[in-house]
Amino acid sequence: MSATPSVDPEVVAHIDQLHAGISARQRDLLRNVACADRAGRWRDDGCRDMAQWLCGRLGISNWTARRWVSAAHALEQLPHISDALETGILSLDKVVELTRFATPESESRLIKWALRVSPAAIRRKADIANRPSLEETRDADDARFLRWWWFDDGRRMGLEGQFGAAQGAAITKALRRVAETLPELPTDTGLEPTGQDLVEQRCADALEHLCRAASATDADPEMATVVVHTTLGACRRDEDCAVIEDGPVIHPEVARRLSCDARLQFVLHDRAGNALGIGRASRDVPRWLRRQLRHRDRDCCTFPGCEMRGYLQAHHIIHWEDGGLTDYYNLVLVCPFHHKLVHELGWDVRLKGSMAQWFRPGGKRYDPGPDPPQRLALDLSSSEARVLDQRRAAVGL
Repeated sequence: MSATPSVDPEVVAHIDQLHAGISARQRDLLRNVACADRAGRWRDDGCRDMAQWLCGRLGISNWTARRWVSAAHALEQLPHISDALETGILSLDKVVELTRFATPESESRLIKWALRVSPAAIRRKADIANRPSLEETRDADDARFLRWWWFDDGRRMGLEGQFGAAQGAAITKALRRVAETLPELPTDTGLEPTGQDLVEQRCADALEHLCRAASATDADPEMATVVVHTTLGACRRDEDCAVIEDGPVIHPEVARRLSCDARLQFVLHDRAGNALGIGRASRDVPRWLRRQLRHRDRDCCTFPGCEMRGYLQAHHIIHWEDGGLTDYYNLVLVCPFHHKLVHELGWDVRLKGSMAQWFRPGGKRYDPGPDPPQRLALDLSSSEARVLDQRRAAVGL
């Protein structure tokens, strides 16, 4: 058996050195985040707050951006934790969680504890420290939730929820009752589930059955419909694909099964495959066209960095009053905040292909990403800056 290659001590020392340098810059970054937030820098770029500005400019998640903004302000009152980050003693992940509950009186003690535990343990303590008050916990609506997510490249969906005792009892009673009445379904593996596996599979089938039954009697079938985007060719050939709206790509065979008793909707497309519209027939966007917009714009506000998915509005790029059409090429999805940005604050949005491009008042295109290296006040040698320029040019920046 070959021996495990040893790691050069100089490599380890270099990693530590790099980490310390990165930590120092991260602390400096948070200082500037707090400064920019107080100055309202985000307002100049049409954002609703500093977190959204960071999300668009740095390409980080909204959750991470909000944690950074909160930590940036908290660190101003926590000098010891600030020093621990700047010197690389504590990582940014640990510091962000510590700032959620540390005080000037407790920070020295917490640093010693944080060195021995994982970021997850610190987050857990922060969650406990920020637990809701007794008055908040009395409101059951604040406690219940149901969320789902796609994983395994969209082949599976996860489901997680929490309910009050009364709600939980009603849900489990209904699932068990329906599960007892459902027929067994065939399996592809040839292995029949038994015991708890069988019970859990039946409950999963029961939940689908209840949802289908509710959709069948919904007063608004348009909103209750599970939509699959596909082509007629996909119903005949395996090389085409089908996509569930707000969901994953599915196999053509699954699409064929769904189409057996589905309500089919035919939409007129141009040669590029984009849905057309209704022209000047109406200012209001019909549901079938809004569905196409949601599919194109990923069911999200098109302003860079904005992750708003609720209360989306279809904006006419060429305004209706100016002769604009209610067509696919003249509509983009925006949240109420950024809709006001266009109509009242002089911003503009246009479509280039299927991508929305935003422009500041005066016509300059809004690019949320960092400025090119030559315009950044970074300590770069001329050769390093030249390499960065070449890399950016290679990817079209």
